[in-house]
Amino acid sequence: MLRVFLMLAAFFGFTGVALGAFAAHGLKDRLSEQYLAIFHTGVTYQLVHALALIGVALLATQLQSRLVTWAGICFALGIVLFSGSLYVLTMTGISKLGMITPIGGLGFLAGWLCLGLAAWRVS
Repeated sequence: MLRVFLMLAAFFGFTGVALGAFAAHGLKDRLSEQYLAIFHTGVTYQLVHALALIGVALLATQLQSRLVTWAGICFALGIVLFSGSLYVLTMTGISKLGMITPIGGLGFLAGWLCLGLAAWRVS
């Protein structure tokens, strides 16, 4: 899983930086301040959890734990659902997409919980 999580971290890190730059330079005149702030929230959470995926990848080399693997899966799904829904919401204005965002947030929470439980079980 090391390779998978590192590749996901690199992808999400790269696209997070690219989307942040796109928002700062290409969207500031196209989106309202409110939508621009929402877009930036997606970027922030994407970048934070891309870094978390690097941590998960490194931890997976030391701990053979399903909880660590699940933490990485939850972080990746959280990025797609949370950040992805915010990006699409701001670009399309489809407010119903906001219903997906909390599911991604739960993915982030589940990932951190799995990571904490994995640490708790270390003897």
